[in-house]
Amino acid sequence: MRWSWNHATDEVWRRLDPGLWEFTQNPWVVLQTVSRDKLRRASADPTFRKKVDALLQARRRAADAPSWFQHDHPQPSLTRIAYFCMEFMLSEALPIYSGGLGNVAGDQLKAASDLGVPVVGVGLLYQQGYFRQVIDKDGAQQALYPYNDPGQLPITPLRQANGEWLRLEIALPGYSVWLRAWQAQVGRVKLYLLDSNDAANFPAHRGITSELYGGGPEMRLKQEILLGIGGWRLLGALDIRPEVCHLNEGHAAFAVLERARSFMQETAQPFDVALAVTRAGNLFTTHTAVDAGFDRFAPALIEQYLGWYAQNKLGISLHDLLALGRANPNDSSESFNMAYLAIRGSGAVNGVSCLHGKVSRHLFEPLFPRWPADEVPVGHVTNGVHMPTWDSAPADDLWTEACGKDRWLGTVETLDRDIRRVSDAKLWQFRTAASTALVEYARERLFKQLAASGASPEAVDGAKHLFDPNALTLGFARRFVTYKRPNLLLHDPERLLRLLANTQRPVQLILAGKAHPADQAGQALIQEWIHFIRRPEARPHVMFLSDYDMLLTEQMVQGVDLWINTPRRPWEACGTSGMKVLVNGGINLSELDGWWAEAYTPEVGWALGDEREHGDDPAWDAAEAATLYDLLEREVIPEFYARDEQGLPAAWIKRMRESMARLTPRFSADRTVREYTEEHYIPAAAAYRRRAADKGGVGRKIVSWRRALEEAWAALRFGELKVETRGEQHVFEVQVDLHDLDPKAVRVELCADGVDGGPPVRQEMKRVRRSAVGSNGSVFGAAVPAARPAKDYTARVIPRRAGVAVPLESAQILWQR
Repeated sequence: MRWSWNHATDEVWRRLDPGLWEFTQNPWVVLQTVSRDKLRRASADPTFRKKVDALLQARRRAADAPSWFQHDHPQPSLTRIAYFCMEFMLSEALPIYSGGLGNVAGDQLKAASDLGVPVVGVGLLYQQGYFRQVIDKDGAQQALYPYNDPGQLPITPLRQANGEWLRLEIALPGYSVWLRAWQAQVGRVKLYLLDSNDAANFPAHRGITSELYGGGPEMRLKQEILLGIGGWRLLGALDIRPEVCHLNEGHAAFAVLERARSFMQETAQPFDVALAVTRAGNLFTTHTAVDAGFDRFAPALIEQYLGWYAQNKLGISLHDLLALGRANPNDSSESFNMAYLAIRGSGAVNGVSCLHGKVSRHLFEPLFPRWPADEVPVGHVTNGVHMPTWDSAPADDLWTEACGKDRWLGTVETLDRDIRRVSDAKLWQFRTAASTALVEYARERLFKQLAASGASPEAVDGAKHLFDPNALTLGFARRFVTYKRPNLLLHDPERLLRLLANTQRPVQLILAGKAHPADQAGQALIQEWIHFIRRPEARPHVMFLSDYDMLLTEQMVQGVDLWINTPRRPWEACGTSGMKVLVNGGINLSELDGWWAEAYTPEVGWALGDEREHGDDPAWDAAEAATLYDLLEREVIPEFYARDEQGLPAAWIKRMRESMARLTPRFSADRTVREYTEEHYIPAAAAYRRRAADKGGVGRKIVSWRRALEEAWAALRFGELKVETRGEQHVFEVQVDLHDLDPKAVRVELCADGVDGGPPVRQEMKRVRRSAVGSNGSVFGAAVPAARPAKDYTARVIPRRAGVAVPLESAQILWQR
């Protein structure tokens, strides 16, 4: 599927069927439908054959060339990463995605291919995928579910050495499920997909993989069992033994259990040891910014579908299984949280932006009682987008001329300097052509959309004449859900109309987005926009393009001048749509949430918000809507239309250049995957290998250490705390009764909150002598600067063991009162 991000092949498909290519941008459809005669005629053309031969040679050179990973990590301990996700957005040719999560997964697979990182993807093949959207005569969204015929998708059956189709059997209550295995080739990377539409299955089970995010909790649980347990078994059947398992969201968390079971089978270790070993090689990335967003299942459902598996395959009780997904293991009414399972089965956890890391630390505080929120073990790796997928062909040409063709195949340190050399005139010529292309595309798409929906002949014909390529074009395309506030721009319709219809400085707006079929509030937001657009005075200035998909996204991000994003902070975990405009010279106006909270400076775009959280306060929404109108009226629109003596909008171009130079490399999937590789994958692989050695010998010791902690912790006691101020230092001594614990099994610290936003103090206290307090008393001491009062400091005891993540793997903590 490398063609999905390589513009060099476009003219091949355009030659075979120009109309179908422009409509679908899908080579697989072109190849499926072109006649053999036409293929023969094209192949007989020397120019065409020369082009194809050149592309094949370029592909072979690219495959043989040393990658970033081979160059920077020539002798790695890392040979394979398994990347699990519920959805992958790779191309419109493979519609098994919904939105942001699939976008991140697909872009990271592509970047891994570019960089040579040894990743394999694991997901599900949906017979219908996510729904397709139609807007009816009343402006209401209608959901359609076309069938994904595997024979027309860019996938192949996964076959065993003897040629038989690889099938897996997964036990479910009553009937087993047979899973068929498929493969998509994503550049250097393979994506393995499982589906249950096998004729050998019980009829209800054939539909488990029918629809992405469809059905109720029971259907979702079955899908996640197939993804996690079935996915890990598939890797075993292929003799793929990853050191690292990357769980992209909690949907795949059952892979934690199956990986541990596999280790149990290989080594005859019990479950607790197997989990201690394998979790070191698991990474959990959470994309959820609100507690309600986590997948939860009723205990009875877990018992029904996994009770037998727990007892007979894992050797643990149902209570112990449920405890892995609960904040309180002994609360029999608490549901089973997939994110909690992922955390308890991983060696590292990360959010997807700096702000989201902070939000996630608060969300997961219940798992780490009495620990400060800033020490809850959740870091962050900010998402990025795969720039070669989202740039237009002219953008590719512009960046290639300035920065070289291999700019996304490794380090990106010089890109900002190189792109700054492009002249104002050339940048503006590029942007003008992009605006023209978008307007032409939008007119044609709206024309067909209105004709199909039964609109009046006047409205259908008028679509071909809407919009001005020279006018300021705003874009908003997101999932329509209340927290994203897609109707913030519509808060004052009359003010918006005045802004759009200004004859001296006209503005035009293109909207797109879907609401989940079960989300009535989101669908109402779409209908509100449609009714506004159908007002005669609004129709010339606003379009809603239906069936928001990858192809429409590409067209919009390549052509809009300004991308608008208005979520309620902090509910946007990252948000990648605005990143896609960067490489194409678009500018962002966004809420200070997700990625924009760390990307924004006044030189690169515009911002909404005060960096605080206001919930769903209607008064705050009204205030932000007013601010949005003010920004557009007083800053954005005047800057776009202000021209210098050469007729160029110099200030706009300056902002555009800074956005391209500073942000495009920083928010590329190239940077994200390199960060994952060096900060997570390589260390996780090394940690897993250490623990797995000697049939899990280190894991056995870790389990013994944890048991000793659990047995003794309740008996730990602080004794007397003494402090003396000696010159410029406070000298602390504290008595601690460690009961039966070895002093080396704990760390005693002196702690204080940070000052003026600075980092907190965590000063280790050294054991200085034995003490008469308790049965195993010791005195621990430390000195700190006397620049702040001694009363600011408190002592604590936490677990300590080399190579063990605390508090992720052992969350005990005792504070001196």
